[in-house]
Amino acid sequence: MRPLLEKLTVPDGQSWAFLNRRLDDEIPFQWHCHREYELTLTLNSRGQRFVGDHVGPYGDGDLVLLGPNLPHTWASSARIVDAVPHVALVMWFRSEWIDQLVASVAELSMLQPLLGEACRGVRFSDVGAALVRPTIESMAELPAARRLVALLDVLVALPCDADRALLASPSRGQPPFTGSDRPRIERVLDHVHAHYQERLSIEALAELAHLSPSGLHRLFRRHTRMTPLAYVTQLRIGRACQLLISTAQPIAHIACSVGFDNLSNFNRQFRALKQATPREFRRKLAR
Repeated sequence: MRPLLEKLTVPDGQSWAFLNRRLDDEIPFQWHCHREYELTLTLNSRGQRFVGDHVGPYGDGDLVLLGPNLPHTWASSARIVDAVPHVALVMWFRSEWIDQLVASVAELSMLQPLLGEACRGVRFSDVGAALVRPTIESMAELPAARRLVALLDVLVALPCDADRALLASPSRGQPPFTGSDRPRIERVLDHVHAHYQERLSIEALAELAHLSPSGLHRLFRRHTRMTPLAYVTQLRIGRACQLLISTAQPIAHIACSVGFDNLSNFNRQFRALKQATPREFRRKLAR
């Protein structure tokens, strides 16, 4: 299923756009992407959230940051309070605008890692979302200049949420790493992304990085928040999700093509990461 490329319009005299979306019937499944970052707070609604190859439940107060060109949609199953509509408070801002702002205002430099994470989609914890929810809810009534200040207040608070979670699997499109570790981690990840369908040993990856196996584990945890094995598994499952969405290939063929030589192991690993079997995942996205 190819996502619809959505073209968004920023109002004249403003640098970003805010949408107060209220739907009486449902939040429909509309698989789409756009060039802008998107920060969405969903209220009085429950259902399924789809971001890249991620499928997961959402509820009242769900707060998610999405990077440019990341396919996504929400699909509601019910309102929490029947007398009140589904609400999606959506903030869109262009990468050129936020990148220039972060580069020119030293006090906003803490946003850079978060913007990098957005290429996979970031779900903020219940505590983190609750902290900024009143500010976001107030935006609809604010004039444009005050609304900009409110957006910056929200963005500055978000990196403090240490319990935020990345949604979609790693991709080759993730932002470059910085610091002295950069040559090592990029050399290893280049190899992993080129050969993830093959058998990959920790010893061989460690040799690429000129590290011991334990040093490689530390490097991976520092830069990806996961072990090398977990990273490769997520990469394989992510590619499998893409094939399940975009092709009619048999599941056994997909499992083999992404590096699993055992269908039972593929099904088990897929279910552990996606809370659904490959067949269930394909059926959800075929609606």
